[in-house]
Amino acid sequence: MSTASSEPRWRVLIFPGSTEIALEIREALAWCKEAALFSAAAAVSNHAPFAFGSHAVVPPVSEAGWLEGLRAAIATHRITHVFPAHDDAILALAEYAAKVPARIVSSPVEVCRITRSKSATIRHLAAVVPVPRLFDHPADVREFPVFVKPDRGQGSQGAARANSAEELAALLAADPSRIVLEDLPGEEFTVDCFSDRERGLLHAGGRKRLRVRSGIAMDSVPHNDPAFLDYAQRIDRALRCHGAWFFQVKRDRSGVLKLLEVAPRIAGTSALSRVRGVNLPLLSLYESDRLPCRIAPSTQVVQIDRALRNRYRHELEYRTIYLDFDDTLVVRGRVNHDLVAILYQALGRGTRLVLLTRHGGELEAMLRHYRLAGLFDEVVHLRAGEPKADFVRDRPAVFIDDSFAERTAVHAATGVPVFGPDTVELLRDERI
Repeated sequence: MSTASSEPRWRVLIFPGSTEIALEIREALAWCKEAALFSAAAAVSNHAPFAFGSHAVVPPVSEAGWLEGLRAAIATHRITHVFPAHDDAILALAEYAAKVPARIVSSPVEVCRITRSKSATIRHLAAVVPVPRLFDHPADVREFPVFVKPDRGQGSQGAARANSAEELAALLAADPSRIVLEDLPGEEFTVDCFSDRERGLLHAGGRKRLRVRSGIAMDSVPHNDPAFLDYAQRIDRALRCHGAWFFQVKRDRSGVLKLLEVAPRIAGTSALSRVRGVNLPLLSLYESDRLPCRIAPSTQVVQIDRALRNRYRHELEYRTIYLDFDDTLVVRGRVNHDLVAILYQALGRGTRLVLLTRHGGELEAMLRHYRLAGLFDEVVHLRAGEPKADFVRDRPAVFIDDSFAERTAVHAATGVPVFGPDTVELLRDERI
């Protein structure tokens, strides 16, 4: 049966493809039939080549040559849309949109300019929503603590609380670009939003930031507050964002929600909105092309918790995977779904799958029971005492078995790389 599809509607370059923002865009669009994904990032150690099958080296927007590099990547991959995935990239792409031969998925340049500066955002929206006091000069501070952070920072980099005039002076001496704000000690929330340039605000979903690392919400739950929608509508009328955007608020000592920042982009933890039915990157592509779209968020209660994820790059080449059944493919009566995912990825590359097992029961019945029948190109049901190495005949190949003794014997006899269930994640290839 053919699974061929037509040319995707969108050929999307995510730039830079190395940020948490980029990885959320990837997750949101990875299996979208209308989108083919590509990434570009600087020639430094970063995660993009591990997550994207097609990755280009393009300097960051802070360095010379970035526009030429980006234009070259766009031409090479016939890119139709560029998704900025960093605050500096958002502004640079908006300012140079006329020189980029692809559509930039973002808000108007003036919105990007205002929101790139936290002080400009606060001043622009001070008459729109409650904002923290912004101190123009350190001498204006009469009460501590105050909060100090870079005017154009991201990810909480360089942010600190000053508990005295001496601490404040030291922080500003170390980085004069920092701004001084009223300290907000209360709960912090992010509100993921979506706006259509003609219909206005179409979605505002709040979430509470329970645990934050480097400015990213690692643990978050949905949270509804009437003020979220009110603030979102006011901000949208004042800025006129296009597509996805978000704002962050925090309670002051009196419990009033005050605006921390606005960003005209995808938030890294907006996955919480996505799994509740609001795919903000996909909606932004629709909005960018002025295509009709509807939003129907679910009301289910969901909590997201984030942690590091492992992806690997290696030089292994193999055309066949040999693997064991008991305690490898099926463990304690459960299918090892992580291993099955690796097998299906291998099948997609034309890899041959061979099951080598001494299973003592009715093997075909067990394969049917676990819905694994038909997965393998060959099933070898060995008799007791038959060495598995005798049946590892293809090259290049890899061998997967839970038994250390079996792995040792096969490697000694054949030289093929061997893996256990604990090491087989090296073979996982999640590049899109």
